[in-house]
Amino acid sequence: MVSLHLRFVETYERDGSDALGALGDRTRQAIFERLADGPRSVGDLASELPVSRPAVSQHLRVLKDAGLVVDQADGTRRLYRINPDGVLAIRVYLDRMWGQGMASFEAAARKAAQEAGLHPEPTGTSSEQGARNE
Repeated sequence: MVSLHLRFVETYERDGSDALGALGDRTRQAIFERLADGPRSVGDLASELPVSRPAVSQHLRVLKDAGLVVDQADGTRRLYRINPDGVLAIRVYLDRMWGQGMASFEAAARKAAQEAGLHPEPTGTSSEQGARNE
């Protein structure tokens, strides 16, 4: 079970990094933000953006390849919507990066406190420590 969970997290972290890269373009960000309001067609999106329909289609292809949007047929047109799995992938990636950053900050703070001759509190806040000691 742990192995399955690790593969899930690794997949989403990798995909999250790819998804963030796809959102590095302002036009793709604008398209993604408009899709947050609900499914839209290429024509609808192009009518609100300063780019052509073919350009919107190309940006949607990048977002789709990154796993951020999915599409479905609606008569003769395609409707695009945000893919919740793509958003989850970004969150998993950012959560990991945040955790690593906080762990590095804590280690640096402890090292600085030791070098200054201070004795940093054990992990957790003083209120958490007091609750454990009661």
